[in-house]
Amino acid sequence: MTDISVLNARYGIPGQLGVQVGAGQLAVVKVTNSRATATIALQGAQVVHWAPVGQHPVIWLSGAARFASGKSIRGGIPLCWPWFGPHPTEPAFPAHGFARTSPWGILETQALADGAMRIALRLTHSDATRALWPHAAELECHITVAAALEIDLVTRNSSSESITIGEALHTYFEVSDVRRIRIEGLEGCHYLDKVDGGRRRQQVGPVTFAAETDRIYLDTVADCLIDDPGLARRIRIRKRGSRSTVVWNPWIEKAARMGDLGEDGYLHMVCVETANAADDVVTIPPGAEHHLAVRYELEPR
Repeated sequence: MTDISVLNARYGIPGQLGVQVGAGQLAVVKVTNSRATATIALQGAQVVHWAPVGQHPVIWLSGAARFASGKSIRGGIPLCWPWFGPHPTEPAFPAHGFARTSPWGILETQALADGAMRIALRLTHSDATRALWPHAAELECHITVAAALEIDLVTRNSSSESITIGEALHTYFEVSDVRRIRIEGLEGCHYLDKVDGGRRRQQVGPVTFAAETDRIYLDTVADCLIDDPGLARRIRIRKRGSRSTVVWNPWIEKAARMGDLGEDGYLHMVCVETANAADDVVTIPPGAEHHLAVRYELEPR
């Protein structure tokens, strides 16, 4: 555990940002400003809470989430990197890479003139991460907390060869009842249906939910909207540097097997992930950088 007092002395902003010891003895950054509240775990640079002032939380965190060093946290915004899903050649390697379970360090915190708060974090590489992915690359996550939440995941290739990455912001959104919501913006897009063995299909109309759903929508850059009549709101997802959108809800049986989704947790979450996955992985030339960025904001229905 990094010394909390040292982090607060260097990066804390009185009354607005502080570092605390959270559940499972994991260090978290707490943000409270005039625009929103947020909590970010330094393990995984994972946002586990965000709510604009006066609004119901937008980011869902399981009530049964487990907080432990080196273990993934169920909910929030896990960062999948440098691959998405299972490793393409090594099935024993961790799913979704190692960024979401690795320690990150704080680079900078800044209170902006408009009342927003910006936090910059960097992945801490180790012998363990290099054994999984032996490439010279830096990974940073820049998070801006305000009435909108912005995340910019930056990969810099500092090697002499091109590198190829898969990645995703595996965001869990809080919804009133997944059976009543719909997702707009993916109409007409082709997707890989992972529930049906990866069969390629085409979306007709908005996405709705009545069973387990696990889809990678390909070659899509458009905004998505989560329309939630129960909370009388729409969540706009505006992305850049992404050509895939992953939509996931485990439904009843898979949620029960997972063990950390909580009772009926599947009803109150949906993942709409800004990604580069499957056919849409990214190749970064030597010395170049790639940004996977997203902006979340609420709109009235």
